[in-house]
Amino acid sequence: MLSQVNFDRNNDVLYLAGDLVARGPNSLETLRFVKSLGKSAKVVLGNHDLHLLSVHAGIKKAKKSDYLSALLAAPDVDELMDWLAEQPLLQEIPNTCSNSNTVNQVNNNSAYMSHAGISPQWQLEDALEQAKLIQTKLASSDRNNWLALMYGEKPNDWHQAITEIEKFRYSINAFTRMRFCFIDGTLEFEQKDSPENITVTNIVPWYGLSQTINNTSWVFGHWASLMGKSSHPNIYPLDTGCVWGNQLTMLRWHDKKYFIQSSELSD
Repeated sequence: MLSQVNFDRNNDVLYLAGDLVARGPNSLETLRFVKSLGKSAKVVLGNHDLHLLSVHAGIKKAKKSDYLSALLAAPDVDELMDWLAEQPLLQEIPNTCSNSNTVNQVNNNSAYMSHAGISPQWQLEDALEQAKLIQTKLASSDRNNWLALMYGEKPNDWHQAITEIEKFRYSINAFTRMRFCFIDGTLEFEQKDSPENITVTNIVPWYGLSQTINNTSWVFGHWASLMGKSSHPNIYPLDTGCVWGNQLTMLRWHDKKYFIQSSELSD
């Protein structure tokens, strides 16, 4: 894919929408490569990336289908995990490529990237604040304790997230696991199919409820069954199921041109 678009690390910035690992047989090589790009790569963490950090910490066990054995046994695994844990859950995408640090303020008409999207119960300021707090926690010496606390589906309502732990868990789920929400904006975790195939009547895609994306563009991955299609003009779903044998999709931001690379995996 990078050869197809003539990626130049000296002039271009590559934004990755999360799940760098456990999506194919070369997780170790992928992490090493992205890390080597330095400021030319901007990453947001996905649910598989966070799960890897938990596996490395001994909190969870890896599945055989995750293909993580080589990575976990690598001599530089600790260094890679420290680097991964420092990555944010939210990135701003400027109109032109930039090597600036993670965004921490609101800019009108900006675009943002997170793995799953933005909670419809949040304003943009809420997302920015929670992303910054999570990044600080995961980059701290207390990382493993916070990783152990992220599992669970409650609260799924931001208005019921009162404690620091509840806000942390809700935010992790919103940034990395969300697809559908109930009509009241609370998170729903069961349905993974595309909206047109869902028969449940009381849920809608998160972007069908979010007010933020009416004024702000949003780029995300995670939801492979969308196959890059959406009903909202301000969202850009990029996961097109490469891991399932479909294709990898890249969006060149300044002119909104898409590039497609067929998967080399077979069923």
